[in-house]
Amino acid sequence: MLCDVVLEDDRWQAAGLEDLAERAGRATLEHLGLDPEEWEISVLGCDDTRIAALNEGFRNKPQPTNVLSWPSEERGAEGAGERPDLPIPGADPELGDIAIAWETCAREAADGGKSLADHVTHLIVHAVLHLLGYDHVRDQDATLMETTEVQILGKLGVADPY
Repeated sequence: MLCDVVLEDDRWQAAGLEDLAERAGRATLEHLGLDPEEWEISVLGCDDTRIAALNEGFRNKPQPTNVLSWPSEERGAEGAGERPDLPIPGADPELGDIAIAWETCAREAADGGKSLADHVTHLIVHAVLHLLGYDHVRDQDATLMETTEVQILGKLGVADPY
């Protein structure tokens, strides 16, 4: 298994977070030419209260958000719009940690007219790309990240979220 999933909120069990995270994580790594069997990702399925505390502690933003990610090491590209350096197979297999919040995800999916499964799949793909050094702070990086997300989601049968 690529993803080690811990469920702090039971609603994630019924939503199938373990399967969604595994499928999205595998698709992301495979799209980038990485063998999912060589890597590990930790995923926390939590609620808005827990993710707000994490968001405040790590980003100094005391409010809930949909997903957070913590890469095990810095992998970002130096130049705007450049692909990040991928991790080296055989090195430390831990890519990083992801936390995803139930209430925010459910609300966003409903507000956007999307299924919860499709929205969560998108957020996990997004978070795994962050673990791999992708970002969206600079415009060129955002374009690269969003294009990559859309390609991966298309392979999974998920419509373009943008």
